[in-house]
Order: sequence, then structure tokens, then C-alpha cells
Amino acid sequence: MNVFARTRALVDLESTTGRESPVADYLFTHLRELATQRNGRLERMPAAHGRDNILVTFGTPTVTLSTHMDTVPPFFPSSENETHIHGRGACDAKGIISAMISTAETLLAENLRNFALLFVVGEERDSAGARAAARAPRGSRYLINGEPTENLLALGSKGALRYELIAQGKLAHSAYPELGHSAIHALLDTLHDIREMPLPRDPILGQATLNVGTISGGRAPNVIADEARAEIMFRTVGDPTSIRAEVQLLAAGRVEAREVHYSKAVHLQSLEGFATTVVAFATDIPVFDGSWGQPFLIGPGSIHVAHTADEHIAKKDLLDAVNIYAQMVRQLIATGVPA
Repeated sequence: MNVFARTRALVDLESTTGRESPVADYLFTHLRELATQRNGRLERMPAAHGRDNILVTFGTPTVTLSTHMDTVPPFFPSSENETHIHGRGACDAKGIISAMISTAETLLAENLRNFALLFVVGEERDSAGARAAARAPRGSRYLINGEPTENLLALGSKGALRYELIAQGKLAHSAYPELGHSAIHALLDTLHDIREMPLPRDPILGQATLNVGTISGGRAPNVIADEARAEIMFRTVGDPTSIRAEVQLLAAGRVEAREVHYSKAVHLQSLEGFATTVVAFATDIPVFDGSWGQPFLIGPGSIHVAHTADEHIAKKDLLDAVNIYAQMVRQLIATGVPA
């Protein structure tokens, strides 16, 4: 199966976070023949209840190519024209999975070994797959993590700090607001103040940012709300201590602020011969925490169309990615990273 057909086959399997099993099953079946023919070892690595990472190794891995199987909602299937493949996960990150498999086929045809493919669950939510993999390393010295960077080697990526804000109120008839306490009003006031927080800046990664991602609460327009919630995410550029302290200070006495996820910002190394960029999104790299080797971040597609209703990837970018990944693996196995 070529890289385009495989990309479409993967996109057509719904695998929003927590529901990755169809893709994991597909990959386990799809990679079994390659592993058998080339004396590789194929494994399911339990990551969470009913959810497995997929690992295939060829020899003792010096380099591991890795990306994630899950996507954000909503699911929509693939379509194709002369130049692009469309669909949920086309660039984030099912096209990358397909390109990495084609890279493995290319390298094995050259009789090159000592590399691995690792596909993980949960990157879009809590990095459950990377956390599990970090507890079970295989000795790899280098990790090539695939995310849509337009095939440029990222010199750094922002971190992620996510909170759930929970406000409690008192029910009352809306005609008599003095008899109740609105959880929605408390939540909105807190969100307003959090949005006014000054945020740090890094000379390479740029400005930290904040997104209010979800808001819910209340029972009816004529009822004072007794409960309200919001999810917010900071894209961090360094130590988040000051952000954490300010969130707790602004939330105190008004809402409960629960930190539900954190991954740190990272600065990454260049590699001779590869053009570079800097990205604002977070990845699994901080969660791996070096357990699978020194990390590099690169992949086909643009993050600007990931998570959108028009997610797509250029066919040329997929083909270029196969060549780029193959060259990186050859170079890292042959010479590593010069001191």
C-alpha cells in the first residue's frame, strides 16, 4: 500500500482520543507482515484501559520514529484530489504515521536496521501513550517525533498548562437574584481576570498565550445557575510557577481551579542539513522526557489546518517527509549528533 492509500485508510478509521483501538488494530495487522518478512518484533504496549501503543523494532533501535494515533473531534472521513488528502487526522497525525511506515519500508529495502516505529495514544488530551512508553524504553538514543511542522526541524515548542475551573452557586428564581448566587457570573468574572494576566515571553518561543476552550453551566434562562465550568489552556514558554500562582490567587474564594495537565516547553537541537522552525503547539516530547532518546520534532503538513474543518495534507509533503525521515535515520545511525 502506498503512502497516499495508507493515509486515507487511517483517516477513515475514527480514533478520537480514547477511541484509538480501530487504528491500533489496523496498524498491528498492517505491520505484522513487514515485521515477519524483515525479522522485526511487533508489540502491543498497554497504555490505558483498553488502549494500546503499537511498537515495531528492527534490530536494537538507535532511532525511534514516533507519532500519535488519536485525533481531536469531530471525525470526518477522507477525500482526495490531485494534490491533497483531506479528512480528520490527515496532517495530525495519520499522514505522518503513513510516512513513517513508508520510511521503514525504504530503509529496510536498503538493509538498514536498528530503528523502531512507535505509535501512541492520547497525545491530544493527556499524553497517556507517551507516559506509558516512557516507563518502558527500549534503549533508543534518538527520538524523531512527528507533528505537522511543514517538514521543518523545530528548534523548540511551547508547553501546555490546562485547568478546569468549577464554580458553585445557589439556585433561585431569576426574578429574585438576591436570593441566589450565580455560578456563571462567578466563573465569568474569574475568566475575565485570568484573561487580563500578564504572560511571560521567551526570546525563541515567543509569547505565552491563553485560550478559553469550553464553558458550560446553568439550567435555564430563568434560573440562577448553581454550577458552571470552563476549561482553559495556557501555552507556556518556560517555568509556569508564576502562572500557577496567579491562577490560584484569582480563583480564590470564587471558583475551584483544578490543574489537569501540564507538559513543559522545550528547546530542541538542530541537525546539520535540515531547515528549521519554531512552533507554538505542545507535543509528547516533554512527557517522553528523554526516555526514548534525544528528541527531534518534524513532520509534513501545516498546524494551521490541524483541528479545523478543512484539515488536509499535500501529497508532495508526504513524499518529501519519507525522504526527510529516511535521511535523518541514516544520519543519526551513522554519525549521531556531533558534539
